[in-house]
Amino acid sequence: MKQTFATPLLVAGLLAAPLHADAVDDALNAALAAHAAGDLSTTAAQITVAGKEVQALQSAKLAAMLPEAPEGWSREVNTDGAQGMAMMGMSGNMVEGRYTSAAGDSFTLTLTADSPIVASMAGMLGTPQMMAMMGKIVKAGSQDMLEQDGSLSALAGGRVLVQAQGMESAAMLPVLATLDFARLPAYDK
Repeated sequence: MKQTFATPLLVAGLLAAPLHADAVDDALNAALAAHAAGDLSTTAAQITVAGKEVQALQSAKLAAMLPEAPEGWSREVNTDGAQGMAMMGMSGNMVEGRYTSAAGDSFTLTLTADSPIVASMAGMLGTPQMMAMMGKIVKAGSQDMLEQDGSLSALAGGRVLVQAQGMESAAMLPVLATLDFARLPAYDK
């Protein structure tokens, strides 16, 4: 009885959605059609497709949060981190920005969201007291960051892990100071 009731609700919800087609809508509609036909294998496959499409949209929004390169620097963005995480059996989103100076020196800024990696780091980065026990606390704008073994780390809103490594902290901090730590936890809203 629940399945018969849930399917009309899902269809009604999709019909009430804006009339624009995208990959998420297409996959969800295909899943609903397969479910109505009793094809559970196709239903599951299309739900997986929809989930991957949502993750791609989230990755694009997370990448948009990466700071622009400073004057005279370049920035390369990689949004394939979520695929690598999925191959290791982990969920979440990961994007990287590689910042390269005119002299050729570079560092990588990684944003990891909604992942078990974030949860594992929350205890260490969740409070200034724990951060102080782990290493030196430095400021990127008004954000506390843990400086440890040549890398900088912070947790934004308990949801997004921010990590930078590859250069001296003094070179990375000005870029990190332009990251909107307050908006970062709501990157996909």
